[in-house]
Amino acid sequence: MTVQHNPAPARSDVPTAYAESRPGDRPYFRHGMLLSAGAAAWALSMVILGGVGSADASAAEAVVLGLGGGLFQLGLLALIRVLYLSQALGTGRVARGFLKVEAGMVVLAIASTFVDAIRISDLDQTGWALLDAFWPLSMMGMFGIAIRIAIAGRWRGVARYWPLVAESWALVVIPTMNIFGTTAAGVVAVVHLLVGYTVLGQIVARKRD
Repeated sequence: MTVQHNPAPARSDVPTAYAESRPGDRPYFRHGMLLSAGAAAWALSMVILGGVGSADASAAEAVVLGLGGGLFQLGLLALIRVLYLSQALGTGRVARGFLKVEAGMVVLAIASTFVDAIRISDLDQTGWALLDAFWPLSMMGMFGIAIRIAIAGRWRGVARYWPLVAESWALVVIPTMNIFGTTAAGVVAVVHLLVGYTVLGQIVARKRD
């Protein structure tokens, strides 16, 4: 009788698909942490300055707002990348195209934040005013994305609906500012960022697919 011994497979014999889908993997961890950190940084900048507007900010205050807002916007880009990679809006060309358009709007919003921080923008001029408009437009676009995530249902559990909480920021803060003023809007903006986007970042960081 012949006894045949087959060697145990080396680690390199394990299929790549299995290696990439281990339960402990968190492929979007850095993206989620950047989103959380950016939201917290923007909230902190508003706490330091006691408001959400930059029209009356000094040069130093404008830089603080710019750093906070810019980090938040970088977090939004990280979130959009996760949405693209995970096909959260769907697998079609329209879904991918909308995310690319939204990414472009966020990039222009970052440009607006930068020029405001270094105090070279002039909102009395049409070009600068149009660039500044990409801040609220990009936030409105993120809310539209949140609605699509909920409808598509490709993200499951709390991840399916929490984007609606986070990305309603502009819809909540802007009316609050118009009705109750800058001070009240500042408080609402900070709380909403922490409850919405900071928590969303942690949800994204823990996603495994």
